[in-house]
Amino acid sequence: MGQHTLLISIHENDSTIGFTLVGRLAGPWVTELEQAWKDVAKRLNGKKLSLDLRDVTYSDAGGKRVLREMFARSRAEFITHSDLSHHLAEEIRNFNGSYAIGRS
Repeated sequence: MGQHTLLISIHENDSTIGFTLVGRLAGPWVTELEQAWKDVAKRLNGKKLSLDLRDVTYSDAGGKRVLREMFARSRAEFITHSDLSHHLAEEIRNFNGSYAIGRS
């Protein structure tokens, strides 16, 4: 996988839909995630959404916008591991029109 690639995996069972993101959430990959989210959002129907960000290496403003939309609609659970993925999840959770700075 190239350094400017995003791998999107979607796992679904009776109670949960999970997105696993690996790589850079930027540029054309934001559109890919947005389309995948639109397809999945139709099937949520009370299912819990999880967003695995452990292997996201970067997200531009467009990527953060899509993640905020996913979180706002579903109150998704974030799965993080690195400081970067933890910070990204906190930024999405705490967004109120301006970007949070630092860790809570």
